[in-house]
Amino acid sequence: MYEYSLLHRLTSDDERAITFFLQSCKGFHYFQSPAFYNVCLPSEKLTPFYVIARHKEELVGVLLACRQIQIKLPGIRFLTSRNLIIGGPVVKEGNPQLIREMLDTYSTRTGKSLYTQIRNLQDTTAFQSAFIRAGFTHDDHLDILIDLRQSEEELWKGVHSKRRNEIRRAEKEGCRVDRHSSPESLAQCYNILTEVYRRAKLPLPDVSHFEAMLHQSTAKTGLRIFTVVWEEQIIGCMLCLAYGDTLYDYFAGAYSRYYAKYPNDLLPWEVFKWAKNNGFSWFDFGGAGKPTISYGVREYKKKFGGELVNYGRYERIHFPMLYRLATKLFALWRLMKR
Repeated sequence: MYEYSLLHRLTSDDERAITFFLQSCKGFHYFQSPAFYNVCLPSEKLTPFYVIARHKEELVGVLLACRQIQIKLPGIRFLTSRNLIIGGPVVKEGNPQLIREMLDTYSTRTGKSLYTQIRNLQDTTAFQSAFIRAGFTHDDHLDILIDLRQSEEELWKGVHSKRRNEIRRAEKEGCRVDRHSSPESLAQCYNILTEVYRRAKLPLPDVSHFEAMLHQSTAKTGLRIFTVVWEEQIIGCMLCLAYGDTLYDYFAGAYSRYYAKYPNDLLPWEVFKWAKNNGFSWFDFGGAGKPTISYGVREYKKKFGGELVNYGRYERIHFPMLYRLATKLFALWRLMKR
């Protein structure tokens, strides 16, 4: 009934067809778009590829996966590999059979990494059984959505009183939020993110990933750079992704030595206002962790209001023994980074 193909390179016709299909489907689909595919191509650590479904030559399903390798050294290269699927697959009318067949095609026809993780950007409860039958397990994972269709006054009321006071303090300290689009500003933001992720003992994509994202951006989609400036220094940043009616929080942070200026309090609020005034209906605040595990980032984000949703994630571990070994090695690596 359906015909499937695997694409490692896209023609201009492929790009147009996929873009048109995604625009006809409800939801935030930047991470399934040719724009994101082209962002991943230049990176030495990322290998993007598509599984495409057609019915009588009509495009009916898209799955963009990205093979990610954190360490390229022979011997441990495979132990740091995973395939990441964000917000996919996207199929016509949410057809569960098509989802199942696309995932089966993905599992049998694509090169394996240690495991595959699917990060949901919308509710998949109606067709969760299709993922389970395709060998994936479901795990609860939270997200926070800000409804920008409210008035600014309603948005402000949704912000916790303590957070509102800290936003005012940031303004009194002389902080402001600017928007940028230059490679030089991106480089300064990347320096901030490097400190933040080193402190958190978490891996960070290479700067080339963000540079490609900036280069591929258009007036309607792609990277939006926001910075907190104090005494003409960039002390905090938020890198967001624009697509359709949604602005998505991608990476953010501030220099720890400037926390007393409250950059992480001022920044989201100013981004909410900018997004609302520029036609966006939703701000996706990104991951908020597992509901059963205490998570400081979630508590921080909740104080800006919004709705806590549980879209969850799916995983399929392709090599269980090696996965357990890699998990232990990652825990050891984080311990050594202290």
